[in-house]
Amino acid sequence: MGITLAKGQKVSLTKGNPGLKNIMVGLGWDTNKYDGGFDFDLDASAFLLGSNDKVTQDTDFIFYNNPKHSLGAVEYLGDNRTGEGDGDDEEILLNLSLVPENINKIAFTVTIHEAMERRQNFGQVSNSYIRVINKDNNEELLKFDLGEDFSIETAVVVAEIYRHNGEWKFNALGSGFEGGLEALCKNFGINL
Repeated sequence: MGITLAKGQKVSLTKGNPGLKNIMVGLGWDTNKYDGGFDFDLDASAFLLGSNDKVTQDTDFIFYNNPKHSLGAVEYLGDNRTGEGDGDDEEILLNLSLVPENINKIAFTVTIHEAMERRQNFGQVSNSYIRVINKDNNEELLKFDLGEDFSIETAVVVAEIYRHNGEWKFNALGSGFEGGLEALCKNFGINL
């Protein structure tokens, strides 16, 4: 079992794992008792960001409608529309060696599909986490439990992986947004 991180904590992924190349980012959650007549459809996504913390092009946004980066660096493995069951609800693969040099950071986010229409928010979600697995040996490198800090937010920037002095590092963020996927896209420079 890997390191368990607290919000705001940063840790190197590659310092203790030289040659780390293939990783899987798993995201999981449960929903609290909720009787609104709708399933909770949470969606993971990744934004590949340049030095200005914005995407360099719209295709640097990896999600259910654009599941694979053009260079194969990041791949979204599919939409779990209910969050039912144990373990990771959605997964994203990364090949660190294929991440273009102009990409400094990859932000991992979770949004609630049709949150406004369904009157849903992250205050109704519990046991949410992100974890990083070394795909070459299936070792869990780290895990960050988001906790219950959210109420009205409909999107969360869960964490980011970024380059620093030749290393890849992980930053546990847990930063909530109102406005769902649209607010995240605007924040990261996606043209809507």
